[in-house]
Amino acid sequence: MNITVLGRGNVGGGLADLWRKAGHEVTALGSDGGDASDADVVVVAVPSSAIADALGKVRGVQGKVAIDATNALGGSGEEHESLAHQVKSIVGGPTAKSFNINFARIYDQIPAQRSRPSNLYAAEDDAREVAERLIRDAGYDPVYVGGLDQAPLLEDHIQLVFAINQAGLGPFFYRIAKPGEL
Repeated sequence: MNITVLGRGNVGGGLADLWRKAGHEVTALGSDGGDASDADVVVVAVPSSAIADALGKVRGVQGKVAIDATNALGGSGEEHESLAHQVKSIVGGPTAKSFNINFARIYDQIPAQRSRPSNLYAAEDDAREVAERLIRDAGYDPVYVGGLDQAPLLEDHIQLVFAINQAGLGPFFYRIAKPGEL
């Protein structure tokens, strides 16, 4: 799969590395923008306040499958139901919300886990297959929470994840599984 990742930081750069190791063609774009015309999917991993500016500097995103990996740490506009909805309003293609509640600092520890960690995601039907494949190829098990209307819940969930982290556990993986699947 040809992936364009917008953002070269911990999340964007880390995911790009995981997907390259899984055999994908990955182009990582920074603040200077670039061209995503050849991409099958565009992954947005920039500060939430930079979504519009970052996507505005990238050619060829219109109509692409998009995965929003942002969090509202830098603020989120009131114009959209969620950051994922903001991404969708710009890209215009099928959209998913994913990778926003996993710690990028421990991506390198994914292969050493006893069980594959989980990754919660929300997606429109036409983005679901791509999102699930990229979640698996990054080393996680996908856990579907519903359509894009559930994206605000994933964005709000980051507060709980940070509280657990700051209460003493530190960066962590989570596993959500049916009984007997652990």
